[in-house]
Amino acid sequence: MKTHQNTIHRGSVRCIVFREDSVWYAVGLELNIVESGDTPREAFMLLTEAIQGYVESARKIKARPSILNQKTDSEYETMWLRAQESKLGQKPKEDIFFAGRLNISQAMGRSLIAA
Repeated sequence: MKTHQNTIHRGSVRCIVFREDSVWYAVGLELNIVESGDTPREAFMLLTEAIQGYVESARKIKARPSILNQKTDSEYETMWLRAQESKLGQKPKEDIFFAGRLNISQAMGRSLIAA
């Protein structure tokens, strides 16, 4: 597995949006942030807002990069790997709506961009 080296100025966060029962979850893997919503878009929007707040707070306190490169929960890491396999034609077991990356914005207040 590739080690990610995010800083408060650059990098990316792997994200997964999936359904469990009737609830949609959005996860930012390297930050260990989980949001939920009634729709996949709502969960994803709440995740992007949470990531923006997290990164802005890290910038304000001049945090060490380690908080942007946390150990990923094994359940979500496995789900990420299955989602990547599904891009190669294998169907994942989970009901995954999205699996991709968000770039960490370069300047305060700039929106995150789907990678």
